Amino acid sequence: MSASGTMETRMADFDRSGPESDIKDRFYRYFQDACTEIQERISQLESYSLIGGERKDAVDHLVAGISKLSTEVADLTGFIPAYDQRIYSQAIKALSEKLQETQAKFDPKPKFQFKTFHRNESAISIGDAAELAAQRRRGIKCPPSNESSVVPSPAYVQTPPGEPSSKDTLGDVPSFPKNYNEELAKSTGGPIRQPSFSNAPNVNISGHEGLHIILPPSAEHATASGSLTKLNRCIVDMSTPTANGGPFAGLALKNIKNSLIIAGHVAGAAHITGVHDSIIVVQSRQVRMHDCKNVDIYLHCSSRPIIEGCSNIRFAPIPECHKSTSSDSIKNQWDQVDDFKWLKEEHSPNWSILPEGQRVKEEIWTTVVPGGPGVGLDDIMKKIGIVGH
Repeated sequence: MSASGTMETRMADFDRSGPESDIKDRFYRYFQDACTEIQERISQLESYSLIGGERKDAVDHLVAGISKLSTEVADLTGFIPAYDQRIYSQAIKALSEKLQETQAKFDPKPKFQFKTFHRNESAISIGDAAELAAQRRRGIKCPPSNESSVVPSPAYVQTPPGEPSSKDTLGDVPSFPKNYNEELAKSTGGPIRQPSFSNAPNVNISGHEGLHIILPPSAEHATASGSLTKLNRCIVDMSTPTANGGPFAGLALKNIKNSLIIAGHVAGAAHITGVHDSIIVVQSRQVRMHDCKNVDIYLHCSSRPIIEGCSNIRFAPIPECHKSTSSDSIKNQWDQVDDFKWLKEEHSPNWSILPEGQRVKEEIWTTVVPGGPGVGLDDIMKKIGIVGH
């Protein structure tokens, strides 16, 4: 399907059927999806050919899509709060600005122009709008400005009727993140999924079964935090985005079964809760495991690992291929485990050292685990010793 066809499909009219009380939330999600789609199409413009007017068609559809969003925001006056309308309007202006900037890179004399578009140095972007909303939620007052922070726009996307502009406040702003979990569930591109997470502040993967997920280098900007929850029989490799000095600030693994998790490098604490019959590979400053059972953990930890309410946890040093360059100067305390539910002097029966002969071999980590032609998820699981269903 062409780019324009995809845009037309995604930009269907907003459905206002159903209870009026749901309109605000449903439009929020609709607006998020539409903005994300438009941003992605803008980033792809340069790849379209000038021959046959392909690029011009793509631009025309983007212009129409942005205009359509403006009209829909205006049509919902009275259904959504005034401050939400203002933020939607600011986001639409940011999209217009981005489109014109992108087109200017490959077309010095654009054939179209938004007549009301006049950029100033304080023009608000989509990211700026999201940050302002976050500040408002935290109770931080935004500094006043003598110059409007938004670009002039048609009356129908400015301050709603009856709402003085001087009293406008910023409410819950759509941050326009892509729904990567929905994308992963619907994707049919092959056995290995590679969500970019390039527009996300953190990695949050939840609710999947039987997937092999590998984060590409483009996810390096999403390492504010990592979260994996409700996974069964999955392989998730998050090591690549953190390999070059950009570790996750923190990591949470929860309710995971029969899975292999290669968590990469974590600067802070890794909290592992309710993980059963799985293998975990992680380098972290601190590791705390709660209510876990039958887990092999390949670990580089600069402090003593802690377990609580766990059984049959086996520890091994992290494979060479998953060590970060900074790990050599840090003492690895992978085998200095504290069991908070075992207070006797004798060794806790809840954890042990994984015998060398039972550890996954280095060549398996480097040649089999990444997957590839003829190597499916089940093949990898068998090779590393995960046989549960």
